[in-house]
Amino acid sequence: MHKISLNYALVNDRTETSPAGMADMNEVAADLHHPLMTMLDAIHRSGSISGAARLLGLSYRHVWGELKRWEIELGDTLVIWSKGQPATLSPFGAKLLWAERHAQARLAPQIEAMRVELQRAFAIAFDDTAGVITLYASHDHALPRLREWVQARHRLHLDIQFTGSVDALAALNEGRCLLAGFHALTAAPLRSPTAGVYRPMLKPGRHKLIGFAQRNQGLMVAAGNPLNIRSLHDLTRPGLRFVHRPRGTGTRVVLEELLAAQHIKPEQIGGFDRTEPSHQAAAVVVASGSADAAFGIEVAALDNGLEFVPLARENYFLVTLAAQLGHPHVAELLRALREPAWRSIIESIPGYSADGSGEVLSLRAVLPWWTYRKPKPGAEPPT
Repeated sequence: MHKISLNYALVNDRTETSPAGMADMNEVAADLHHPLMTMLDAIHRSGSISGAARLLGLSYRHVWGELKRWEIELGDTLVIWSKGQPATLSPFGAKLLWAERHAQARLAPQIEAMRVELQRAFAIAFDDTAGVITLYASHDHALPRLREWVQARHRLHLDIQFTGSVDALAALNEGRCLLAGFHALTAAPLRSPTAGVYRPMLKPGRHKLIGFAQRNQGLMVAAGNPLNIRSLHDLTRPGLRFVHRPRGTGTRVVLEELLAAQHIKPEQIGGFDRTEPSHQAAAVVVASGSADAAFGIEVAALDNGLEFVPLARENYFLVTLAAQLGHPHVAELLRALREPAWRSIIESIPGYSADGSGEVLSLRAVLPWWTYRKPKPGAEPPT
C-alpha cells in the first residue's frame, strides 16, 4: 500500500486581465495546487514530457527531474514512455491524478466559500460604499462570473454560498440571505416531483422570480460514448454504473421529474444511491472511469472531456421577497443582469442562454402550480 503525503498551496489562477483590469472571466476560482499534479495533468493532456514542459513554461530537464524525484519519493512509476512513443501515465500515476481531481471537485464549494468570505471581509474593510448581497444558490458556472462582473462594474459584492436548491430557498425564507438561486423545469405540472418540492416553499405575492439563465441538462458520458448511452432508459441496463446528486439538489429534482414522465423507477438504475455534491464532481467520476454516466449540465461535461447527451432545457432563477425588490442593491443587480455585455458572457458558456436575464417575474406567470377562485369585483388579481 502506498503512503502518500502531499503539501498543497491555495492559489488563485486568475493570471490574465482584460484591458479594463478585470480578471479573466474564465478563471474565477481559487484552487488547491500541487506541482506534481500539475505536471501529471499536463502530460495526460499533451501526451509527452516535452509537451508538458511547453504547457507549463518549464524546461524538459526540470520536468523530467521532478518526475524522477517524485517516483523515488512515492515508490512507484508515474509515467510510461519509450523513444518515439507518446508518454502515458502509469496505472499508479493515472489513479493518483484522478483521485486528486475527484477530491478537488468535491472540495471546490468549500474552497470557493473561503475565498468569498475573504473577499467580503476586504470589500467591507476597504470600501464602505460597496454594496453586499448575500446569495444562497444552487451550484452554477455563471454565478462566479456574475460576482466578478458586478464587483468590477457595479461596486456590488455577491456573497455566494453554494448549496442545494432546497436549502437555498429555505435560507431565503428564514431570512439568512437577500437572494436565493434555484433551477427547475417550468413545464412541470401541479402533481409532479418538481411542484412537490418547490410549491410549499414559494408563495405568490411574497416571492418574486428574477430570470438569470437557461441551461442544458443531460447525460454526461465518456468521450465517444462507447456504451451508446442515449436516453434515460439506457441507464436501466444491467451493470451500468450511474452517479447521482444528493437529495435537496435541483439537478436531482430535474432528473426525478424526467424519470417520472417516462415511468422509470429509481431502483431500476444501478448506482442511483451513489451521489456527488456538484456537477463538476459527478463529471470527474465519469471521466475517471469510476462511473459510466451522470446527470448534469453541459459545461461540466465539456470541461472534463466528456460527451454530453442533452435531455432537458431548464430555467435558473434568482428569488427574492417581493418587499425587497426596491432594495438599492437588488435594483443595481437587476441593471447588471440586463446589460448586453453581461448577456454576452452568459451566452459564451456552453449550454447556456441569457433569455429572460434580469426580468422580474411573478410565480403564476412562470410556474403553473397555483389556481385561485374568481376574484372579488374590483380586487386586484394576485401576483
